[in-house]
Amino acid sequence: MGYLTTHILDTTRGVAAAGVTIELYQLAEDGSRSLVQKTMSNDDGRCDAPLLDGEQFKIGRYELEFAIGDYFARQGIEMPEPRFLDVVVLRFGIADQDSHYHVPLLVTPYSYSTYRGS
Repeated sequence: MGYLTTHILDTTRGVAAAGVTIELYQLAEDGSRSLVQKTMSNDDGRCDAPLLDGEQFKIGRYELEFAIGDYFARQGIEMPEPRFLDVVVLRFGIADQDSHYHVPLLVTPYSYSTYRGS
């Protein structure tokens, strides 16, 4: 069975982003969303357990929401209101129930990038 993980790196400071609130939603065909998991990144910028695994790990469309604006505010980084980046939303698909899907986020207060990691 496959599983889903993430990792958040604060490229402004060159460290793992600890304490970021993460929400995972599954998307239905009609576009509605169901909250699957709400967690927080640990000191290594990862989650203590997979975001999805076992019977919950299903083919489909998902969204990860990262509360990046709150994270940078706690770091003392001044940002104008409204924040340029507040909640980063990544929409992605899972097509193989037997694979490891890793969705890392590299982030600053003004930019982010992601990719399918391993």
